[in-house]
Amino acid sequence: MVMWVFGYGSLIWKPGFNYDDRLFGFIKGYRRVFYQGSTDHRGTPEFPGRTATLEPAEGEVCWGMAYKITKKEDQEVALTYLEVREKQYDQKAYVDLFTDPAASVPAVSGVLVYIGSPDKKVNENYLGPASIEEIASQIARAEGPSGPNRDYLFQLEKALGLLGCEDKHVSDIAKEVRRILSEEEVTIS
Repeated sequence: MVMWVFGYGSLIWKPGFNYDDRLFGFIKGYRRVFYQGSTDHRGTPEFPGRTATLEPAEGEVCWGMAYKITKKEDQEVALTYLEVREKQYDQKAYVDLFTDPAASVPAVSGVLVYIGSPDKKVNENYLGPASIEEIASQIARAEGPSGPNRDYLFQLEKALGLLGCEDKHVSDIAKEVRRILSEEEVTIS
């Protein structure tokens, strides 16, 4: 049986597992938001970074990359890897992937996606909504074992751009982080 995994954050540019094929597409009824705290990759418990999660949103779509994994061994390795990498995301969902905005039938059904829910009882790293300025300030300063939080943001913005997709939430935050960083450079000079 074939397994599909949908990435809407760092999985777009760095899957980290073997796959047989990939499809650029979107899922319906969700939007990408920087509401998930990262204390293990892009921040620390003392100063969490912010990474993307999905928020239910009627009429919205979230573009990303879906990976097809055919071999059973590759599936097991990918799931083991993802359970560690995505451990701060408390929900798994199976969604429909569309590649054509005009299509009423999905290109692939039953695509696995990891989501950080807003339920603080089970997702202690959920940070929730904040202004673009607050989110950007946190991202500009946070750093963890996987590197600066801003690198995650800029890589996501670049990957989406290369795919011909603009996400206003991502680009607004990236623009504000660049403004903060340029002001800090002026202050240091």
